[in-house]
Amino acid sequence: MTALLEVADLTRAFTVRLPGGLFGRTAALKAVDGVSFEVKAGRTLGVVGESGCGKSTTAKLVLGMIPATSGSIRFEGQAVGSVHNGTWRAQRRQMQMIYQDPLAALDRRLTLAEQIGEPMAIHGLGGAKAERREKVRELMDAVGLRTDMAERYPHEISGGQRQRVVIARALSLEPKLLVCDEPVSALDVSIAAQVVNLFQDLQERLGVGYLFISHDLKVVRQVSHEVAVMYLGRIVERGAPDVLFHRPAHPYTRALVAAVPTPKRRKQRERLILTGDPPSPVDVPRGCAFHPRCPFAIKVCGEVTPQLQPGDDGRLVACHVVHGEMKAAA
Repeated sequence: MTALLEVADLTRAFTVRLPGGLFGRTAALKAVDGVSFEVKAGRTLGVVGESGCGKSTTAKLVLGMIPATSGSIRFEGQAVGSVHNGTWRAQRRQMQMIYQDPLAALDRRLTLAEQIGEPMAIHGLGGAKAERREKVRELMDAVGLRTDMAERYPHEISGGQRQRVVIARALSLEPKLLVCDEPVSALDVSIAAQVVNLFQDLQERLGVGYLFISHDLKVVRQVSHEVAVMYLGRIVERGAPDVLFHRPAHPYTRALVAAVPTPKRRKQRERLILTGDPPSPVDVPRGCAFHPRCPFAIKVCGEVTPQLQPGDDGRLVACHVVHGEMKAAA
């Protein structure tokens, strides 16, 4: 299956001003550092990690909302740039964003029907106004909204309904890729479950690909065909969700999985409690960025940055200790 989205060695560095002195000093902050992955049509790549690890920056880079410092992004084989020209606009029609806060993503002055139909009007799709109105009704029905709500405003509906409006608006352009940045984190648990089921139903019917970013590992496990774990701008482990969540290899992944609550009747998994705070992204430790917090760190961890290497179960892991164990087992 050909990849819909291909990301290779993607890096984004920001210049930040440090406190001290009359004008302060500047330093480079690498929000994304050498990230590579791909998303295929009808498949979902889930991205997890602590706040500040670079997940949302990666999403913005993929959509060309901000320029990359280095690396490449290709959508259907064509390079994605950050210059807002005709090529970028045509690509963005095929790549849409689902934001974390649906109320902030909607214009409170426009009705639901106007907001869902606006992208079609901008891109000259959907035909005449009457045809667009019919298309809006079809989209509302597709995402589980009653068509008699079309003339309501965002403040007159619930949070779950607002997120459905955002999804309908994104689908109005018939995209091939949806970039979902924490799409259910602002919703109640029961409503979030309904929205997650909606995402899965839409993927099955439309064959759309998802780049799904979330803190909720249970949601990521449910919706993803592959999962990438990020730490301080780098992917430290990548593989099938059943593999990662049943047998996490990287110590950071193990800590994340161990933090997920489990029913008392089930056997409690081994706890891995991290000590210390994450390092500053403007002063990333030499070698493996995770080694100051890792209970298994060895000398080489503080000297050489580990690269993603394949394991015997199809996953990729960036960890000197895990690589050593794999070599010893072989």
